[in-house]
Amino acid sequence: MKRIHQQIAIRLSGNSTDSSFIIFLKKLLLFGWLQAISCIFPVIIFVSLAFSSVATGYIPRYELLLIICILAQVIMYKTGLETKDEVYVISMFHILGLVMELHKVHHGSWSYPDSAYSKFLGVPLYSGFMYASVGSYICQAWRNLQLTALHWPKKILAIVIGAAIYLNFITNAYLPDLRLYIIAALIIIFWRTKFSFTLDGKTHKISAILSFILIGFFIWLAENIATFFGAWRYAYQHNGWQIVEWHKITSWSLLVIVSIIIVGQLKIFKKEVL
Repeated sequence: MKRIHQQIAIRLSGNSTDSSFIIFLKKLLLFGWLQAISCIFPVIIFVSLAFSSVATGYIPRYELLLIICILAQVIMYKTGLETKDEVYVISMFHILGLVMELHKVHHGSWSYPDSAYSKFLGVPLYSGFMYASVGSYICQAWRNLQLTALHWPKKILAIVIGAAIYLNFITNAYLPDLRLYIIAALIIIFWRTKFSFTLDGKTHKISAILSFILIGFFIWLAENIATFFGAWRYAYQHNGWQIVEWHKITSWSLLVIVSIIIVGQLKIFKKEVL
């Protein structure tokens, strides 16, 4: 896989004889390729969701998905696609995701209709891997695109806002939803923050806030695919599939922010230790 990646990166590298349009096109394709290989684990999950929706056999669907997810993580680690540190981070996302799932399913936000041996309080264990796949993408993209955070907020602000986002997902079942206030605080805290990334030896920058929204939007598209194949169902989808509500984009964007804050703070911590 690494050799294939190197060959593709070489072929998409610009040279002095290329026109400005060809250089732009190569960079766009290279960016798309780097994003694609960063999405290996999410793609495995969504292909498995599609496959398991029509597969028949002796293994219940959720057990099959759990086995595929575990095998995928083992293979990615053994082949060097993921480092040991990234496996630790992804495991953290898995645990945080399961806690979120237990809470949301308990309050009827959505449900997992199929029967399974690996269900705990109505939540199949494979579901944590869907959150872990977001963490996997961020870790992979951070490395593949050589990401650097510019004007990153002070550690205390980043940690507090990240914790507030996650806790609000839990407490909004009992207390008023503070999402709008949190979003306003996020805009203030991350207004100056940018991510720099490298393509073909040249550095480019993107607003952190814009990147949060874009990633949240694409995860929302993926969620529509997942619910279409019956990975889970919202209450309004039980009588037939419907497009996932638009406001879920903000939910996914906020979840992405939590994920990026965790990865970003761990990167900063590792630099400080070294």
